[in-house]
Amino acid sequence: EITDDRSSEQITEAISEKSDAMLISSNTSYSTTPDSMILVIKDQLKRAKKYIRFLPSRGNHGFIKDLRRRMRDIQQALGGATIDRQLPKKYFLFHCTTNVRGKIRAMELILRKIRQVHDNCVAAIDKLQTTLHSAENQLEAHKQQANYVAQIAVKALPKRLHCLALLLTNEYYSSSSSNKLFPYEDKLEDPKLQHYALFSDNVLAAAVVVNSTLVHAKKPADHVFHIVTDKLNYAAMRMWFLANPLGKAAVQVQNIEDFTWLNSSYSPVMKQLGSHFMIDYYFSTPQNRPDRNPKFRNPKYLSILNHLRFYLPEIFPRLNKVLFLDDDIVVQQDLSALWLIDLKGKVNGAVQTCGEVFHRFDRYLNFSNPLIAKNFDRRACGWAYGMNMFDLSEWRRQNITDVYHYWQEQNEHRLLWKLGTLPAGLVTFWNRTFPLDRSWHLLGLGYKQNVNPEDIERAAVIHYNGNLKPWLEVGLSKYRKYWTKYVNSDQAFIRGCNIHP
Repeated sequence: EITDDRSSEQITEAISEKSDAMLISSNTSYSTTPDSMILVIKDQLKRAKKYIRFLPSRGNHGFIKDLRRRMRDIQQALGGATIDRQLPKKYFLFHCTTNVRGKIRAMELILRKIRQVHDNCVAAIDKLQTTLHSAENQLEAHKQQANYVAQIAVKALPKRLHCLALLLTNEYYSSSSSNKLFPYEDKLEDPKLQHYALFSDNVLAAAVVVNSTLVHAKKPADHVFHIVTDKLNYAAMRMWFLANPLGKAAVQVQNIEDFTWLNSSYSPVMKQLGSHFMIDYYFSTPQNRPDRNPKFRNPKYLSILNHLRFYLPEIFPRLNKVLFLDDDIVVQQDLSALWLIDLKGKVNGAVQTCGEVFHRFDRYLNFSNPLIAKNFDRRACGWAYGMNMFDLSEWRRQNITDVYHYWQEQNEHRLLWKLGTLPAGLVTFWNRTFPLDRSWHLLGLGYKQNVNPEDIERAAVIHYNGNLKPWLEVGLSKYRKYWTKYVNSDQAFIRGCNIHP
């Protein structure tokens, strides 16, 4: 455009100089070039139209008004002329502004002014774009740092909860052996009772799940809680429920280390968790990681507690049904009716999550892989883990554990899915899940800012899925009250660690 502008200016100046030296008549041209004035006029109009497009965005309204006026003048002068000799002659020799030459020169003057402003703007824009690009790079780097720090913050154990575990562990090992047995052990394998499976390394979170369930239970004596934890928290978990008995309800606390059948020979996931590939995948430095999202590299997924939900029949060989509960849920109603629901031959009873796009199968599974694309529907509804009724009799009959093992073996190198146990659950229980009414299980309190309070009040179980757990300082304060109401602040160990929910 600048080259075109300068060429046009040179022609215009040549026209002006030529016309100043001679008298214009119908038989003479403004230049030795045939029809040069027509070319100049058309070029000026072309440039003017280009400037009109960008001037409004820069607030040069005075230039716009003047330029439009000059365009009208020169278009009127051009009329329907196609050659120079068809252009109108000047009306008066002494009144230059009314002839074609004057209009061309006036138009060229305003175009020069605009071009000067435009050139200055271009230089300023280039400088601003360079600054913006640098700022964006810095912002992206800070976002990545903040993301890593946030992931550490939400996965780390708060100091007060660490204190609670230490106090309970010390008390457990310093107390006499006669006080370390739970009552009602005869209920642990009674299939007629209501059995709950809870796998957790968080003592306070497990206590809230159990407490909130019993508070709303119509028949507490029919409830049996099976808690499995790791070696580090085993003593603390046992001590908590010894110090806080559940009345006539039964409780069992087991150490996952005692499940000798759960080994790399039997379980593909156990073999994978100890492999060099998996260790490198989770613990390699950020510079060596192909994906930069720390969410996909959280070492919590190395914990076998997260995969224990796929071995319920092995853990409870004499039970027919088990209600699986995550440790970040709160029970708000009696759950007895769940054991009466006919799952119609399905293995897993769960609330579907079809309301949001990101809960479809294609958000969890890699459908670019032919094995996934061939076996599953990318638009199928996902379902919620955290409150699930499992029919263990059907599980055994349909060999679901073998299905889980097959898909874990296929995903050895994380090509089918990357994150967590939900994708594994989706493929394992594909076409084997019975949809429960949505009122049984409400999700989102660990990441959503706008959960409807009425929906929270109506839900039988509320779930703090997401990073913002209620026991963390970063948790969403508006939802914390639903969790803290089931924490006994007067309990000696709670007070000893200065825990104020």
